[in-house]
Amino acid sequence: MNRRQFIQGASFAAASLLLAPTGWAGDSTFPVVRVPESRRKFKSLAVEQIIQRVQAGMGNRELAWMFGNCFPNTLDTTVNFEMVNGRPDTYVITGDIDAMWLRDSSAQVWPYLPLMKEDPVLQQLIAGVINRQVMCVLRDPYANAFYKDPKKISPWKSDLTDMKPGVHERKWEIDSLCYPMRLAHGYWKATHDISPFGSTWRQAVLLSLKTFREQQRKHGHGPYHFQRQTDTPSDTLTAEGYGNPARPVGLIYSMFRPSDDATLYPLLIPSNFFAVVSLRQVAEMLEGIHQDRFSASQCRALANEVEKALREYAIVPLPGAGSGYAFEVDGYGKSNCMDDANVPDLVSLPYLGVVNREDPLYQSTRDWALSPRNPYYFKGQAAEGLGGPHSGPNMIWPLGLIIQGLTSTDDNEIRHCLDTLQRTQVGTGFMHESFDKDDAKKFTRPWFAWANTMFGEFILKVYNERPRLLS
Repeated sequence: MNRRQFIQGASFAAASLLLAPTGWAGDSTFPVVRVPESRRKFKSLAVEQIIQRVQAGMGNRELAWMFGNCFPNTLDTTVNFEMVNGRPDTYVITGDIDAMWLRDSSAQVWPYLPLMKEDPVLQQLIAGVINRQVMCVLRDPYANAFYKDPKKISPWKSDLTDMKPGVHERKWEIDSLCYPMRLAHGYWKATHDISPFGSTWRQAVLLSLKTFREQQRKHGHGPYHFQRQTDTPSDTLTAEGYGNPARPVGLIYSMFRPSDDATLYPLLIPSNFFAVVSLRQVAEMLEGIHQDRFSASQCRALANEVEKALREYAIVPLPGAGSGYAFEVDGYGKSNCMDDANVPDLVSLPYLGVVNREDPLYQSTRDWALSPRNPYYFKGQAAEGLGGPHSGPNMIWPLGLIIQGLTSTDDNEIRHCLDTLQRTQVGTGFMHESFDKDDAKKFTRPWFAWANTMFGEFILKVYNERPRLLS
């Protein structure tokens, strides 16, 4: 089953089965929807303590209830942790699909990094995610999702690509390699622990570097191709599996977006920005941990090359506005001006450490993306916010609202995001993938751990910086 198929079959009834009652004793007004303690996949004392502390300081009891449900959802429901040959190994599913996306698994545990110093077992769990991701990248750097069992055969085995056992799906997305780099760097900075970053990790980083170089496509298409027999055009690639043409200008080609939809133009701007900062992060690690100055210089050289190409090709006139960043370009002069609520997107660039929040080009891009001038910004009777093509027209993504809040410095905008997320959870106590702009009860994916955990991250940020907004 892929994400689109699950969306078509998802229902609120499924949510009630997946999220069986247990409870928060803080307020009997709200139903108990968190997974029972006896069925939780992993327990972290530090996470439980921060939930109690934040809930006690929140005047808004409904938001407090939602935080207690959402923030631990990754640990409660999606992780499989064990020790293998003396090393931690953590398999993380996205929620409703038994497969581990490199993107989702990184984003799902990212908000727990600051708590590791108080919880060595939590630190071990996240080290296990890094170890598992290294194995995945070495299995296939072009794949986006993997199984725990390296021999398991995917239902997508008939895709016309170099499919391997243990791979769930083989859609090439730049961010699939960037997210493990970001997680590794964040873990290293938070702990100074180098145990996950031995020679095997270095090998995975160098393979990622090689893959990025291949997908600059300076010398032909490179080894990656992909086609699927499907009625959904965004699930396959044109041109015998190599995608729509683009000019090799130094940017990295991404044949699919973070939504797992095919790109229109393969020079995907947010993901190229993400690659710049990710390559510089692993360069710092290669130098600091392995004293590998040569490989570090190669990572920095590619980051500089991509950054230079972004300055030349990413900035375009935005429809009905001034200059800003395109979502995709082809290097020949064509651009796709839109934004998509999956991360990385254009609005999320400061969140990922890619650009400064006050950068004028980012500001103009953000203002445009969060307005009706963006074809995937929707406003209806239930809410307004950023969506994307993956769920179709008129579907707003909580991830988009969360990122809007995380990148805002304006109280009124942050309050709008909080209020909207509170109203559109429609009594479930959890985030969803998307919901209809006119009726939030029409939603997709009742079990979507990435959005749940990032909602918790948003609440924590507001609690630490603007607690008055939670009263």
